[in-house]
Amino acid sequence: MTALLTVFAALLLLAVLVSSLANRTVLSTAALFLVGGFLLGDGVTGVVEVQPGDSLVYGLAELALFAVLFTDGMHAGWQDLRSAWRLPGRALGWGLPLTLLVTTGLAHYVVGLGWVESLLIAAVLTPTDPVFAAALVGNERVPPRLRHLLNVESGVNDGMILPFVVLFLAIAQGSDDLHLGELGSELALGLVIGVAVPWAAIMLERTRLFAISAKYEPLNAVAIGLLVLALGKATHGNLFLAAFAAGVTVATIGDQHRRAFEEFGELVAELLKLAALLIFGALLSPAFLGDVGLRGWVFAVLALVAARPVAIWLSFLRSGLTAREQAAVMWFGPKGFASVVYGLLVLESGISAADQIFHLVAATIALSILAHSSTDVVVARGFDDEREVPAWFGPVLGRARTLVRRPKRTDPPTEEHSL
Repeated sequence: MTALLTVFAALLLLAVLVSSLANRTVLSTAALFLVGGFLLGDGVTGVVEVQPGDSLVYGLAELALFAVLFTDGMHAGWQDLRSAWRLPGRALGWGLPLTLLVTTGLAHYVVGLGWVESLLIAAVLTPTDPVFAAALVGNERVPPRLRHLLNVESGVNDGMILPFVVLFLAIAQGSDDLHLGELGSELALGLVIGVAVPWAAIMLERTRLFAISAKYEPLNAVAIGLLVLALGKATHGNLFLAAFAAGVTVATIGDQHRRAFEEFGELVAELLKLAALLIFGALLSPAFLGDVGLRGWVFAVLALVAARPVAIWLSFLRSGLTAREQAAVMWFGPKGFASVVYGLLVLESGISAADQIFHLVAATIALSILAHSSTDVVVARGFDDEREVPAWFGPVLGRARTLVRRPKRTDPPTEEHSL
């Protein structure tokens, strides 16, 4: 644990020192922690020793996903979701099932998995995570509808796909009882916890009995999130649906709490994300990546460059998006913590194809993190270029306008000039 803490602190310091450069170039702090974990993992230098079955791996990935979904939910209240649901609705109503079907076909015909296992890996890899496209989602010059679309889609699709992961996993295990009632109750309970806890906390704060000082106001949302997490764990409610619902509820009825938490919450989520990436990278030893095989790597590439682009292209026909916006949505379907958590669930299930599926999932996620977190700045800059005159051109244009508008001289020539 000491070695892991030392490595994380050193990489975090390095990430802070190069963060300004990373915001302007293809350098990515996410890729830094992933590659750092790989180089310092058990398969290369052995500084960080973790195994896929370790409780630390699953626990940290689960906690990071919870924090990301909680902060994502705060980016939009219920009124925002209702008023701008047309484009996210296309992505979730059409894009999600189409991505699932295309990925299923790739897994079956490219890798040779059975149909049930192909559906399972497709469900694991369908959720998106724009945390790895932060420069795009967080750039105010990118069209708001595009940022809203990617943010809402990523926040909702994790919870939407979970029932399919559990269902396909139960079928792959040969279970006669699929426990659909239990699954439905877990989802419903997660939703209730996610709405009820922040609502009750904010209503209590508005009574005459309580008042929050400015110093403690950022901690209000932290306390709400921790309580949602604890109750979800205790009652076996769906943590991820609860996290996103809690974030949306805070944004809807407690906008001042959202604003107070925003900067602090983003930092907490970023720390958890980077720690989870370090652990995940340590799992990817050379031997592990070699076991993926040629067909596995072909599948991983096609899952990124074919499955989502085809599905989104079909889903957004006649949607009103510009060609540049649609291309950005087609490309930015990064695989993140939801896929890591669901992949670990498959690995712990004990089905015959569990190890192969986890290898394919890990390879796809690694490629996605490297590709998407390194191209977000480039794509965002393309939207900047559409709206801005180059910086060097401003003084030149101003000088030209001055010359054009300058009145003609009407003064008589001086004696010196006449000579």
